[in-house]
Amino acid sequence: MSSSSSSSSSSGNSGNGNGGVYGGEYEGPSRSRPRANNEAWPEHFVEALAAQVAIDASRIFGRLAAAQAIVNVFQVCRTWRAVSSSDLLWHRLSRRIWGRTHLLHDTWHQEYIYRHRTAGNFRNRITTHFTLHYDPADVDDPDDPDAHTCRCLALSDHYLACGFADGAVRLFDLHTRLHSRTFRPEPRDRLGRFSRAVSGIIINDARLIFATLDGLHAGVPGRAFHIWDGNTEQLTFVGGALTDPNSVLAWHTLAELTELVGRVRVTNHESAVACTSQRLMVFDLRNQGVILHQEEPNRGIIVSCFDVWNDAFVVVNNRGMGIVRRVSTLQEVCRFNVRLQRGLIGCINGGYALICAGGVIRVWEIEQRGGELLREYLYSLRERIGEVNALVADDRHVAASSGDGSIHLWDFGAQWGRHFEICSTI
Repeated sequence: MSSSSSSSSSSGNSGNGNGGVYGGEYEGPSRSRPRANNEAWPEHFVEALAAQVAIDASRIFGRLAAAQAIVNVFQVCRTWRAVSSSDLLWHRLSRRIWGRTHLLHDTWHQEYIYRHRTAGNFRNRITTHFTLHYDPADVDDPDDPDAHTCRCLALSDHYLACGFADGAVRLFDLHTRLHSRTFRPEPRDRLGRFSRAVSGIIINDARLIFATLDGLHAGVPGRAFHIWDGNTEQLTFVGGALTDPNSVLAWHTLAELTELVGRVRVTNHESAVACTSQRLMVFDLRNQGVILHQEEPNRGIIVSCFDVWNDAFVVVNNRGMGIVRRVSTLQEVCRFNVRLQRGLIGCINGGYALICAGGVIRVWEIEQRGGELLREYLYSLRERIGEVNALVADDRHVAASSGDGSIHLWDFGAQWGRHFEICSTI
């Protein structure tokens, strides 16, 4: 029940992470240029203007550029600077730019600064690596070879949930990095060695929901999707033919280690995206699984690299092209090249795609920025962690489980880089 830090790292990128890389278009006001009588502008107008300038900067140049843009607005005069004390302004910017709807800090101003700093760290590879530990005695059967195999990961603001092949879900506190609790499913008959393996976890800071492989089984034709009401815990829909062509392979997953048959991810607006290696579809969670979009990519899909973040999803095709698209419209946001290797696994967060192969986690920036489509590889995390079973990321943390049973955590909010300076002026 202890944790150990193995490294801290930062990249040698010349960018300072504060939007300066993109911020040339948002230069501050000239002191030699005569100013209009800005003192007479209504405060609510200035607040709306400041918000729009920041939002536009984030759309065109990326989220980190918003801070420099709004600093330039505040420099116009003392009246405009006073708008910086409006928590409603920072609430709006935190929601629109960082996707935050609830506070982790005392004010929305502090929340915005925290998000900006952490995103700057993520872009510049300023992170601390930890290996998480739990009591080896915390298993039902010490001789079970699957008791220490983590196959599923999920993050919330305060916890990391790890789902194991023996059906256990272990919860780690992200602040202390200590093992907090263990949850296990109710005993029942087993259909195969991996029938009780945890195959899905949904977590927030108030609720943990997980399912085992035999509870989310796709081996029966016409029963690809199961939808539950999260409040009543009642099953509301069973149906769908997405996995029908793979139903025989799906039965083998209960007893054998096989490739993933399919994967499903929930978005932030009551829809879900699911895929197999041949098909992809978006369906409505509120309306009996009504299909909103579907397609059959002609180059196939690497299922283990598919992931969703809010209204965006990423797929990697069989020719090594990673593509990020909008869930609501299927519009392409960007694409990037992936070196095809055995055992690829991937995930995304609000600004980055992460793909692991050969024990190396590589990172690409995926923010929508102007008309730029093809994105360049940014960096790889320094730690080599061997074969990976699961990978997950949010805006602060990256977590991975290795084939040797170890659980790795990277924290991009544990230290501040040079982009700290810009935050002191907003």
